Amino acid sequence: MEQAKNLAKELMTFIDNSPSCYHVTANFADMLEQAGYQALNEQDKWEIQAGGKYFVTRNGSSVIAFRVPKSLKGGFLMAAAHSDSPTFKIKENPEHPAVSHYIQLNTEKYGGSLMATWFDRPLSVAGRVLVQQDGAIYVKPVAVEEDLLVIPSVAIHMNRSANDGMKYQANVDTYPLFGDEQAAGAFMGTVAKAAGVEKDAILGHDLFLYCRQKGTLVGHDGKMMLSPKLDDLECAWSLMQGFLAAEEGESLPVCCVFDNEEVGSETKQGAASTFLRDTLRRIVLGLGGNEEMLLTMLAQSFLVSADNAHARHPNHPEYADGDNAPFMNKGIVIKYNANQRYVTDGVSAAIFRSVCKEAGVETQVYANRSDLPGGGTLGSIANTHVPVNTVDIGLAQLAMHSVCETAGVQDLADLCKVMEVYFGKTLTKQGAGEYRL
Repeated sequence: MEQAKNLAKELMTFIDNSPSCYHVTANFADMLEQAGYQALNEQDKWEIQAGGKYFVTRNGSSVIAFRVPKSLKGGFLMAAAHSDSPTFKIKENPEHPAVSHYIQLNTEKYGGSLMATWFDRPLSVAGRVLVQQDGAIYVKPVAVEEDLLVIPSVAIHMNRSANDGMKYQANVDTYPLFGDEQAAGAFMGTVAKAAGVEKDAILGHDLFLYCRQKGTLVGHDGKMMLSPKLDDLECAWSLMQGFLAAEEGESLPVCCVFDNEEVGSETKQGAASTFLRDTLRRIVLGLGGNEEMLLTMLAQSFLVSADNAHARHPNHPEYADGDNAPFMNKGIVIKYNANQRYVTDGVSAAIFRSVCKEAGVETQVYANRSDLPGGGTLGSIANTHVPVNTVDIGLAQLAMHSVCETAGVQDLADLCKVMEVYFGKTLTKQGAGEYRL
């Protein structure tokens, strides 16, 4: 358990240093470079060699890392998670004068957050600014590292029915408070100072709210962690840890972290884009292959779609399907849905369970209560461009899409272990339905 707690602390430090999807991607890029991976650019010709280690980013918010085994016999062993989390995006004209004395920020919802959890917490902004310098336009990640904002609740004395349920309006209730009237005109200057640029040099921005609360271990013996962004940085970080630690097999390992899952993935850098297929195709072409080689490799490929799962809630177990509801610290969750919101089937479940068995890690299952439709994830979306056997998995957590979520410490260690085994395997297919791993 101590090793698991240390991993949880490493994850929470990563989250603390990753207040936006751009920081997530930059931090993963740093990890990859330190491990000897070479950065590729989509606008350049790629030189791919057996034994090489590479990564490529798109939009500064998605990253795909891969390495080429010296002996390639199988297809691609892929895993994917996402870099974004529900939040609020700052509008282009950010300042919103409120009643006479206050300056708020004008925001809109990004994804489906539990809005009430954002109230009465220290908040700030992070993202990127686009800056013109020396005749060129540069992207600069930025995070204002101070307790800059708060979304204040209405006192119970003024709304006696607040505890009977609230319908929050994003254009009324969730504007963050920036300051008094003396703060007018100061917001972009604050952002520019944090980015180390002149305010007038900023030509564009993508800025989001983030919670300043740091993650911590909670519960008896610290077996749970409470942190922002566990959905889905817990899975993304675990995949990358396993990817970097794995021994070489004879399939080609690919680790993906996509942006925009929380808003449907239909962007140039999301799982519904051509990013993954483009990357796989360029790998094959770089190795001297052709379209036929790409198709034969895809037929022997596998994708682990990793996005956290709903643990059975201790206060409201009735929301779960009692026969298919996971618990924290009880194993990796395999997710099922008849309508393919989760794309797991018998083949992909069997292949993934065999990897978990080899790693010595338990599995459990999740399915929505049949009358309560749930969310989907990026597995079925990615499959429309890269059709391979895919399993949807996750780690059991509580309070999904809250500004702070709760998950089990042991589950994190288990996923790191399983992905280390997975990325070192060789998957081949014989005939119509015989798989060897």
